[in-house]
Amino acid sequence: MTERHIILGVTGGIAVYKAADLCSRLVSAGFQVRVVMTPSAVKLISPKIFLTLSNHDVLTDLFTEHEAKPEHVHLATWGDALVVAPCTANFIGKYASGIADEPLSTTALTFWGPVLLAPAMNDNMWASPILQENLAKVVRVLGARTVGPETGHLACGTTGKGRMSEPADILAAVQAMFA
Repeated sequence: MTERHIILGVTGGIAVYKAADLCSRLVSAGFQVRVVMTPSAVKLISPKIFLTLSNHDVLTDLFTEHEAKPEHVHLATWGDALVVAPCTANFIGKYASGIADEPLSTTALTFWGPVLLAPAMNDNMWASPILQENLAKVVRVLGARTVGPETGHLACGTTGKGRMSEPADILAAVQAMFA
């Protein structure tokens, strides 16, 4: 495999703990990984975890620039694929509507390569017609692919569809994108 660059978007869903495992698995599989986190994700998990796992700076703020080019623009040209895991209903709604108000949404709207979304949310949110409409739009208009969600125990205490796919399954979907 030639070295591939993955932009790993991390949103503020409780499944964020699985994103650290996914980052580690991507790096172990030979991918270069750069992580972009939403403000909500930063409240749930430290960017230092992703810095350590990816060996790259983590983009968490639109207004801290280290180079002349805005970081979200640089990442969009650097990346071969964008993977958003966990992918919340909030992110799907922003992406479908073209809203770019934080690091991940601006990076996503600037990126023109393959996109893989790993939805993770409450089963009622997943079943919401507006969420399904937004997801269909992202798939139809932007060509995004999805992996999951799965049915299982959810953080809210219920069992239903909305559980983020396991990191091994997401890694397999990423590898299939380049096969």
